[in-house]
Amino acid sequence: MKKISIIVAVAGDNGIGKDNKLLCHIPGDLKRFKKITSGHTVIMGKNTFLSLPGGPLKDRRNIVISDNPQDRFDGCIMVSSIKEALDHCEEDRETFIIGGASVYRQFMPYTTRLYLTRVNKCFDADTFFPEINAEEWTEISKEKHQAKEQTDFTYDYVVLERKS
Repeated sequence: MKKISIIVAVAGDNGIGKDNKLLCHIPGDLKRFKKITSGHTVIMGKNTFLSLPGGPLKDRRNIVISDNPQDRFDGCIMVSSIKEALDHCEEDRETFIIGGASVYRQFMPYTTRLYLTRVNKCFDADTFFPEINAEEWTEISKEKHQAKEQTDFTYDYVVLERKS
């Protein structure tokens, strides 16, 4: 079975975004995201793609899911369904789901690993990550980070793996 992983920053109330933007900026988190996903395929919804400041993510194969067959984004493979996206990843060692909320929800049953940045603060959010059933997952690593000058909150990098 292919390895499907979700990577996401989640606030204390499961918030992940507001007005198609991230809720907060964490120094180092984008570097972590790039390090983990580089050289892999990333799958995202149309709105997530449109929120990217520089277009397709470099050093990754970008797959965008859109229900509009006229949508075309340079440097991206366009698909219209979860199944079609997965069909493009048959040969991949690990594929990363990078948002948004609807895409996360639809991929959750296929996901074998979660790379979470758990932000220990709640924000004014309009987009939320689905609930994680703790009984289905095993924590394989956790790295705690204290509040710093740039952030007034603590956060943890947590990796969960689905139990067999």
